[in-house]
Amino acid sequence: MSIAVWVRILVSIAVTALLLFGCAGRLDLPFFWAFIAITALLPVAMVTTVDRGLIRERMHTPPGGCDRKLPYLIMPFFGLHLAVAGLDARFGWSQVPFVWQCVGLAVCAAGYAVTVWAMRVNRFYSPVVRIQSERGHRVVDGGPYGFVRHPGYACAFLLLLCSGIMLGSWWAILCNVIPIALLLRRVSIEDPFLQANLPGYADYAARVRYRLLPGVW
Repeated sequence: MSIAVWVRILVSIAVTALLLFGCAGRLDLPFFWAFIAITALLPVAMVTTVDRGLIRERMHTPPGGCDRKLPYLIMPFFGLHLAVAGLDARFGWSQVPFVWQCVGLAVCAAGYAVTVWAMRVNRFYSPVVRIQSERGHRVVDGGPYGFVRHPGYACAFLLLLCSGIMLGSWWAILCNVIPIALLLRRVSIEDPFLQANLPGYADYAARVRYRLLPGVW
């Protein structure tokens, strides 16, 4: 994998650490270190285990598709989420029980693990809504896709909800309300698009009924 990819990963980790510890003004925060560790493992696992074509797709998505601005809309809010968590640790706005933080850590770790699983199973895990005809786009129904149609988004929702708990900040969760709404919008766009344009997806949707949460939606 190119040096540029590893540079992007290191910059992302550094920015995350700077926002958390810079706003907290201290380093003795084990859940902050745990958060940095598991968020660093996702891109490292991605570039070392998933399909090389998928990495190129995610790093340099070709023109076309819709909702291309979603990652750029979410990133500022997630940065604010980290900054608020750091400030909360500095000023003590929240009192999140240790057990709850442990639960948040477990959910976040599981969410990242399932995300990597979904990427390994689905080589068409693109950051934009498009039919990847040049890559032989087809329906993927194995792994986590046998339970819900969009396991990556389901994990993203869990991470957005539970990362604030893990970091010990109720207020940080509020920063993710808009990203959650944006992801719900993405699902409402992508699923009908795939049913209309990807051969076999409508039959798959009839077999796997739920988009994000089994038994609910």
